[in-house]
Amino acid sequence: MTLVLAFSIAVMFGAGAYLLLKHDLIRVVAGMVLISNAANLFIMSAGLSKGSAAIYPLPEDGSVSDPLVQAMTLTAIVISFGVSALLLSLVYRVYQTHRSVDIEQLAVAEEVETRQREEAVAEAEEEVPVAEEEEMALAERGANPVPVSVSESEDR
Repeated sequence: MTLVLAFSIAVMFGAGAYLLLKHDLIRVVAGMVLISNAANLFIMSAGLSKGSAAIYPLPEDGSVSDPLVQAMTLTAIVISFGVSALLLSLVYRVYQTHRSVDIEQLAVAEEVETRQREEAVAEAEEEVPVAEEEEMALAERGANPVPVSVSESEDR
């Protein structure tokens, strides 16, 4: 029985690692879930001992199972559920934004977006000297280059 459990944990971990290497974000999340479930099974199989429940009053003649292993596994299940929910919500948001969950297509879209952002910054840097020249021309003519707020203009 121990060999079958060890083999099933190894298969789950291997399948999860295989899914992590895929280009689809949903498969990556499924791989994370499989690996966390394999880790939970490993913790339970490594530390679980046969015995009665660890509830007071403890039996005097029999052995008691270790509650720490159960508590650690329950905590790991809750954490993996939270991480899975977060990952799925992020994948859904990425799909809404880019209409794709393929990692290669997302990388291409990010490169295009970065290139567009750099071009916009370069255009904005070219426009800044023009604005400075206009302020200097206004200062030479004696005009006030500082904008006047609405409340200041009403007071005059």
